[in-house]
Amino acid sequence: MFGGGGGGLDPRKMKQMMKQMGIDVDELDAEEVVITKSDGEQLYFEDPDITVMDARGQETYQVVGEAQSREADAGAVGDASAVEAGADAAAGDDAIPDDDVEIVAQRAGVPEDEAREALEATDGDLANAIQRLE
Repeated sequence: MFGGGGGGLDPRKMKQMMKQMGIDVDELDAEEVVITKSDGEQLYFEDPDITVMDARGQETYQVVGEAQSREADAGAVGDASAVEAGADAAAGDDAIPDDDVEIVAQRAGVPEDEAREALEATDGDLANAIQRLE
């Protein structure tokens, strides 16, 4: 699509072009990524390669790795301690994670209480909350 032949673009040139279009690309260091599907099944990636693209405030995450599957009940045992540990921090607002509040507050340049209100008003949609605050 971008280049002639089958070789593709030089990664440096691709990064330079993306920067000119206002897209920042960074690597994210993570130990594990967990995706909980609507049927309760969990997919998890150990030591994934994660690329974050920020296109004018809209972040896109690309996770590369081998997905492993586990049943919802198997994950519930491990999740119980996390729920207990975070119960005090999430008192009263169990739908909005603190990490999301921090992201919205930083991106929109507002205090965390305003970011939380915007997230609650947009049902946890980060992009819409940021847009609402700008």
